[in-house]
Amino acid sequence: MTSYAAVPFRHGLLSISAAAVAWGVGGAVAALLMRTSGLGPVAVSCWRFGVAALCLALLPSGARRASGGGRGAAVLTGLGLAVSQCAYFASVHYAGLGLGTLVTIGAGPVLTGLGGHLLLGERLTGRAVAAVALALGGLALLVAAPAAGLRPVLGVGLAVLAGAGQSGLTLWARAGGSARAGRGAFATGLLCLLPFAALQGVLPSTGQPALTGGALLFLGTVPTLLAYRWYFSGLTAVPGTTASVLVLLEPATAAAIGVLFLGEPVTAGLVAGSALLLAAIAALART
Repeated sequence: MTSYAAVPFRHGLLSISAAAVAWGVGGAVAALLMRTSGLGPVAVSCWRFGVAALCLALLPSGARRASGGGRGAAVLTGLGLAVSQCAYFASVHYAGLGLGTLVTIGAGPVLTGLGGHLLLGERLTGRAVAAVALALGGLALLVAAPAAGLRPVLGVGLAVLAGAGQSGLTLWARAGGSARAGRGAFATGLLCLLPFAALQGVLPSTGQPALTGGALLFLGTVPTLLAYRWYFSGLTAVPGTTASVLVLLEPATAAAIGVLFLGEPVTAGLVAGSALLLAAIAALART
């Protein structure tokens, strides 16, 4: 069983929590962008990786080397990011922001917890099992009455695929797989998605150019370049099951944005579900 020092563990909790909040904001920005710019899910993901790779390319050479990693690790990380993020944005497009985000992240605690236990020998403590149960209960309440998207069944399937991709990256990083959000990983994701984005349309066709450009710049830097670096850094000190539940801050953030900025109603299910998610996070933080 792996042990974790208190200070690195707490730093890891903060890093993963910050990444989850950034992803929640990024999902809302991407949903708004797909509605207003004429860009599809693949094109948005392509721009996201392109901006992140360009930002890293502009760093000094020493910083680029520090953010890099082995070529094989970069390729595998890039492929995993491309699959998970493109599937996530597509799920948001077809099933809606709330349902797509919740199903994507809801698969994380189960897949990562079981995978960590079966593949990495991580012990499932009673507190961890209780936290996963609380988290899943909270998610069940939050999705009890989801808003219908364009094609919700397809969206849910894509969300499960996105969750599986994210769980695979988490388990690989916990196993010492050198998963890093470096220039090679983002460049790989960009190259994988570019042909499909070209078919879909890689340039915005509607909307305000300045607003669209600002949204794409935000997506490529905060919820991509920074958030993935925070997340992989936190995984060096935090067990996979703990990380997968902390990431539930992402749908909680998306729900808060919906209420505060998009005019979505505050329901009893939203309040109860969010409370269970916060209880799960609090239980893991005291482990």
